[in-house]
Amino acid sequence: MAIARALVNSPQLILADEPTGNLDSHTSAEIMGLFADLNRQGISIVLVTHESDIAACAARQVRFRDGLLVSDEPTGKATAC
Repeated sequence: MAIARALVNSPQLILADEPTGNLDSHTSAEIMGLFADLNRQGISIVLVTHESDIAACAARQVRFRDGLLVSDEPTGKATAC
């Protein structure tokens, strides 16, 4: 529901903090598919996750440890999963 509310105003950017954290793997895949579709439409997605399979969907990964930036790398993917 939070994603639907966020889309009402046609944003250029969506901030998603652990959007798949409490979901089963099937629903998580559906949410990531939705984010991929939105990204292909030109909407930027900033997603925070601790799940490596979810992070692997990103075109770019920025990692922090102990509050410090430790890496900022493209993954080679043109769009999200």
